[in-house]
Amino acid sequence: MNDWRIYRGAGLPHDGIRRLPPPPPWRDFAATAPDAGAATDPSAARRLGVLRRLVENHHPRPEEVEAVNAALYLRRPLLVTGNPGTGKSTLAHAVAHELGLGRVLRWPIVSRSTLRDGLYHYDAIARLQDVQLERAGGDGGERRSIGSYVRLGPLGTALLPAEQPRVLLVDELDKSDLDLPNDLLNALEEGEFHLPELERIADREPEVEVLTDDGGRAVIQGGRVRCTTFPLIVLTSNGERDFPAALLRRCIQLDLKPPGEEQLTAMVRAHLGDDAVTDGDALIQRFLDREPGEVIAADQLLNALFLTQHAPRTERVTRDRLAEMLMQPLDRPR
Repeated sequence: MNDWRIYRGAGLPHDGIRRLPPPPPWRDFAATAPDAGAATDPSAARRLGVLRRLVENHHPRPEEVEAVNAALYLRRPLLVTGNPGTGKSTLAHAVAHELGLGRVLRWPIVSRSTLRDGLYHYDAIARLQDVQLERAGGDGGERRSIGSYVRLGPLGTALLPAEQPRVLLVDELDKSDLDLPNDLLNALEEGEFHLPELERIADREPEVEVLTDDGGRAVIQGGRVRCTTFPLIVLTSNGERDFPAALLRRCIQLDLKPPGEEQLTAMVRAHLGDDAVTDGDALIQRFLDREPGEVIAADQLLNALFLTQHAPRTERVTRDRLAEMLMQPLDRPR
């Protein structure tokens, strides 16, 4: 391909979109790993590499392995901090893949997130509307169970009784408001929560079937959920705020360092194959030689390697300009 550009800025319509190559593996939302089963998280293939080489060939640092094992042994959450792109979220998927713990439950935190969002959602409005429709229809049909209007959140699903622990990723906890870290304390300490809407009718309906966060169904007894096996909860933070001591006391803390040469090479192989390691040696070295304290995420390097593969090798200026655009330090003032 002599011209790698799809959009040319000429203003004349054309069918260049037909030449758009397949997406980068980490942005391919239709692909799954060759060994993926029905219970596999679809995003695991994107995060770990379609060929799974990242978890099979990547050797994490001893402190990372020790922290994960401490969390498993002590049944405590794992609080992982580090710069963006250091693999904090990927760690949860890597553990779930190696230990065969199924798809990862994910709770992405935003400024409006509350503990209730993580535990369950009760759609009282939908229930009221259905009751009104039934009364207006006057057909005397069987009324839907209250469980049809209850859906457990990712944390609520992780706390369901199970023989093996589920893996829950609570992503970017530092994005939450000031109350959420403290609100989490009781659920993390006791491993249980209650649903008042179901407790009020427990004498009439002691068992209620509800939806779970991953699309399944679970039976809630007496309006309470209590885990039998504490889940592996991975809390991630970019270090943008401090957490209360009460939360830190309940967590195993891990500060994830940026990937070194061995981890970086494994990551590139997992997503782009062996040729990318050889062809992109200069960019990989540029990433490793960045200034101390300069924040460049590993996925920025992957983006640069992927895109420069499509630019003709004869256009060295274009390739360098693309790499410069995609690998700008995240902490550089704009």
